[in-house]
Amino acid sequence: MQTPYSLAGKRVWVAGHRGMVGSAIVRRLAGEDCQVLTVDREALDLTDQRAVLGWMHNHRPQAVFLAAARVGGILANSTHPVDFLRDNLLIETAILAGAESAGVEKLLFLGSSCIYPKFAQQPIREEALLTGPLEPTNEWYAIAKIAGIKLAHAYRQQYGCDFISAMPTNLYGPGDNFDPQASHVLPALIRKVHEAKVHGGPVAIWGTGTPRREFLYVDDCADACLFLMRNYSDALHVNVGSGSDIAIADLARLVMEVLGHDGEVLTDPSKPDGTPRKLMDNSRLAAMGWKPTVDLAEGIRRSYAAFLAGEGRNL
Repeated sequence: MQTPYSLAGKRVWVAGHRGMVGSAIVRRLAGEDCQVLTVDREALDLTDQRAVLGWMHNHRPQAVFLAAARVGGILANSTHPVDFLRDNLLIETAILAGAESAGVEKLLFLGSSCIYPKFAQQPIREEALLTGPLEPTNEWYAIAKIAGIKLAHAYRQQYGCDFISAMPTNLYGPGDNFDPQASHVLPALIRKVHEAKVHGGPVAIWGTGTPRREFLYVDDCADACLFLMRNYSDALHVNVGSGSDIAIADLARLVMEVLGHDGEVLTDPSKPDGTPRKLMDNSRLAAMGWKPTVDLAEGIRRSYAAFLAGEGRNL
């Protein structure tokens, strides 16, 4: 049995600390006996390999949570494919190379459930990676994240680096992007339902409403990341999910119920549905002893409170 990795007394860099996942990891690390390192994008361009290498050699982080990424929903992916592929490749290449060069003890790379094939067997096991074609609406982001997983694996294989990867399902919570045109489905629904509640009218959703999605509250994800940092060391990436999914139309009704709005849900079959179902198999992480604590309705309540408090982007 391997000895757990201790964060006590360590310098821990959270790359992407201003994003939803990164900020949740920073919140979670506040209760740990460690020094949290952060750097704003104005001070360090994470796509600049030479600059990242210099910063890491100057600050010498011992552990790294790589949560920095260019993210967005279906519309953003389809209209800015170069940005999603190029920027994410540059970020992960710069930080992983810097971590090896600067002697980082352990690094956790955060991927996304969109790495899996569009028609992967459900629930999706880690071994499904690269067994079929991707969902076209987010393939640019997915390809970049797959490259990050493989690069972390390559550093482990060639240089013996203790780099691991975690694949979260759809995340939501404080710090989310609430722009209906550029965000993921749950924060977009919170925004739409809120506006329908204030101004009246129906809630419109893309597609047929039948695709099923899994959601995990972002602070649960942060807790899982710390758990893996401490207790996992292997080449295979690990799924981080809630273990249950919901149809998009039912999700819209749940958001309406939580926000206290009684209205109509309008579907738009002319818009793409995306992957028909995406539920991850989280049995590997569960077998290690971790499980989420925030259910979907409670998470939506907390997310709406964060939205009302202005704790998000594009409000």
